[in-house]
Amino acid sequence: MPIQARPRRKARLRAAAIAAVVLLGITACTGAPGPGPSASTPATATDAPVTFNFGTGADPAGLDPALVSDTESYRVTRQVLEGLVTIDPVTGAPAPSLATSWKALDDGLAYQFKLRKGVTFQDGTAFDAKAVCTNFERWYTLPKATRGDGAGTMFKQVFREFSDQGKDSLYDSCTVDGSQEVTLRLKMRLTGFLQALTLPAFAISSPAALEKGTANTLNQTFSGNKVSKYALHPVGTGPFTFTSSGPGTVTMTANPKYWGEKGQIHKLVFTTYEEPETRLAALEDGTLDGFDPVTPSNFDKLVKAGKQVLQRDPFSVVYVGINQAIPIMKDAKVREAVAAGIDKTTLVTDFFIAGTATTAQFIPPKLSGFNNAVAGIPFDPVKAKALLKSSSYKGQELKFYYPTNATRTYLPTPEKVYAEIARELTAIGFNIKPVPIAWNDGYINAVTSPGDHALSLMGWNGSYADPDNFVGPLFGAANGELGLQDPQLVSKITRARSMPNGPDRVVAYDAINKLIATTVPAVPLAFPISAIALSDKVASYPLSPVLNEVFNKVTLSDSAK
Repeated sequence: MPIQARPRRKARLRAAAIAAVVLLGITACTGAPGPGPSASTPATATDAPVTFNFGTGADPAGLDPALVSDTESYRVTRQVLEGLVTIDPVTGAPAPSLATSWKALDDGLAYQFKLRKGVTFQDGTAFDAKAVCTNFERWYTLPKATRGDGAGTMFKQVFREFSDQGKDSLYDSCTVDGSQEVTLRLKMRLTGFLQALTLPAFAISSPAALEKGTANTLNQTFSGNKVSKYALHPVGTGPFTFTSSGPGTVTMTANPKYWGEKGQIHKLVFTTYEEPETRLAALEDGTLDGFDPVTPSNFDKLVKAGKQVLQRDPFSVVYVGINQAIPIMKDAKVREAVAAGIDKTTLVTDFFIAGTATTAQFIPPKLSGFNNAVAGIPFDPVKAKALLKSSSYKGQELKFYYPTNATRTYLPTPEKVYAEIARELTAIGFNIKPVPIAWNDGYINAVTSPGDHALSLMGWNGSYADPDNFVGPLFGAANGELGLQDPQLVSKITRARSMPNGPDRVVAYDAINKLIATTVPAVPLAFPISAIALSDKVASYPLSPVLNEVFNKVTLSDSAK
């Protein structure tokens, strides 16, 4: 259910329906057909063109969704590219997009999709089954020079491996059954498969644009990251066409040949404002029509000024990562001391929007597998000191990475959160060395790659309604962020993700939660509430806990048209 804005908010606010995050049983095999291609023109066709300016807290890492996983990159690519399925804004279930219907075959080892007819990519290339298979085969065969260890790609997080480790991959093949029909085959049942396909990472790019942009050759730079030419100019079938990007700015224009609802916005501009106060000032003076995220420091200011503030249902987790590739962090007592030394209640009270809940687990309450009985390790500085004293820790310097110059939906004030955690850990006897890294200077890559970080401040925004989305990416395979080697945990996650929805699967994720709480490979802190601010120009906004917010669904007030 939506979380209501505070009573002082103007009564005229009409919030868009928030997607319900529910346990989705995908034993139903067929999706309902979606609407056919639309020949309609934008609702404002007879009015002056509308430019919509939206403020963000960080630059995108890149615009090839297959090779990024950050929310700001996806905020852009969701407007330009579409996948086979999308998310129903009311139920949260997979819904038709470029596929109009589907059915499961071979007891969930294959899915056959009927594709939407009459759709073209923004470069004029026809959308068809061959284009779908071109994309899936590209993801499966990504060369190591392009993907690195793959940990930052959703393909590996969902399908576990690429073609060079094919025996360990859950992906099998893509078959063209006809011009508008395609079959995807798996090597093992994947209960959340349809939900996973709603991820922006599985949006379909124009094969011609991928080839022209040498998408697998990272010889360009974007926001300090190595990217391909294609990642500088993505081409999909979405309601907006990518126009240009520059430092701190991405511009898109309405796609005149879009198959679906074209919306009221003609030009869409995303502009980065690293400081919360500058975002607030830009909204107040009319430079911005909205921004995301709202921080605790400006929440009350917005409400008092009568601005629209919409809160998303919590569907993200913020945590402290522990890197067991650092020898001292392999000591369970050291990890337990870290957990016992952090006062989550103080963090939530002081640095997050009111209503944010502390947590001892990674799976949020709205998903099966959340277990109220998992208490984790409570804040107890006396116990933390005793654990540390009896451990192998002898005052070694521990590098603690944290991001700067950015605001995330799951981490509105990272510098302040880091400072409080570092203070608490120092008080119990840890020797903490701060390592601040600007978000746009490659923070994600620094934390997720093998390195010297003993601790790191990170978060994860859920992308689809399946518990595997929260534990699989972090703990389901070895990665550079945690340096984790836990065959028992990996085995449990691999088994659970393939089990059909039902009581047995709930029990399996209960066991996973308990094991994570016991072995402490990372310390979950909270399920943050995030909020978005909008000007009077907006009548409604497609708010979504999984951030599936596409701007052709924005409704403008009469005065803005």
